[in-house]
Amino acid sequence: MRRGPLSAVMAAALAGAGVLCGAAPSAHAADTPPARAVRSGPATVTAADATTVPLRLEPLGDSITWGEASSTGNGYRAALAGDLTGDGYTLDFVGSMRSGTMSDPDNEGHQGWRIDQIAALADTTLSTYKPNLVTLMLGTNDLIQGYQVATAPDRLHALVDRVLADDPTATVLLADLPPSTSPQVAQAEPAYDAAVRDIVASEQAAGRHVGFVDMGALTTADLADQVHPNDTGYRKMADAWHAGVRAAANAGWLRAPQPVTGVLKSGMAGKCLDLNAGSAANGTPVQLWTCNGTVAQVWTSGQDGTVRAQGKCLDVTGAATDNGSPVELWDCNGGGNQQWQPYDGGLRNPASGRCLDDPAFSTADGTRLQLWDCNGGTNQQWSLA
Repeated sequence: MRRGPLSAVMAAALAGAGVLCGAAPSAHAADTPPARAVRSGPATVTAADATTVPLRLEPLGDSITWGEASSTGNGYRAALAGDLTGDGYTLDFVGSMRSGTMSDPDNEGHQGWRIDQIAALADTTLSTYKPNLVTLMLGTNDLIQGYQVATAPDRLHALVDRVLADDPTATVLLADLPPSTSPQVAQAEPAYDAAVRDIVASEQAAGRHVGFVDMGALTTADLADQVHPNDTGYRKMADAWHAGVRAAANAGWLRAPQPVTGVLKSGMAGKCLDLNAGSAANGTPVQLWTCNGTVAQVWTSGQDGTVRAQGKCLDVTGAATDNGSPVELWDCNGGGNQQWQPYDGGLRNPASGRCLDDPAFSTADGTRLQLWDCNGGTNQQWSLA
């Protein structure tokens, strides 16, 4: 659903933020880096002021999104995660791909893919993960492959429209391309980057939540090869995305993510979060079991911070907070023992500060799950799919 034009107040705020429509034109150059527009203006959010809206963020793109050529494989994502959690956000990266050493490596970055190839899977990935924030950078492979370069911006615009058609409440942050020493990319990039800005202007004129993120702080000195950033370049990318999120938050764009229903897969291969005997009775133990796709393993992440199955909530028994406290199914009641937040690739109960845990890395069917100090182990990894 398209909304009316931006108000004058919001438009002024976005222009001042320097990362949305209205920022000064980007100029990628190897010798003189442009001014860091991403740091200018009022786009500043302190941890104390951070929004309470959780971020279900889907990094969407090609090998740069994947993290190619970074020393850890994390690309910009780990640094961005640190920045956003430092602001006070609850963050969950989502996507069908996993790359890097970070505890939450989910992303939708596909090495070597063009815009048309990403567009072909867009409906599936967006309906599966329902992100409320998408960081989108694409086009390098279209340019380097010489694939219908003149119409690449049209394909990108259509992809942005498709993302917002799947979820009109989502925010899309659209970036121009980093500099490149590839002759094919370097020749076509100025016109392509200008078109990216035009896409953002068009979307904003229609009242849609699409922000421009300027990668102009990167130079060719920040490249590991002809097209991929090195670690310094990825850090600069994280800074730019971070400023874009802050500007979107200041503009009031961020909305709570939609509920997602699926199976909660454990980091222990082949195992899932399961209700004992598929029962919906209060007090039913929540356990580890071989993934089988039955109703006993279907869970929904609620917008209220709950995790639900059979119309009831994942609950810490007796509202306990100690290590070893068992979890069960119980009528939803709004208690702190029924609140769960994404944390280091798992689920954290904020009332206790502890995580949903598979004791001793067990792989035995029927293992009763519990609370335990968060440690990022595979026995505390849970992904809804």
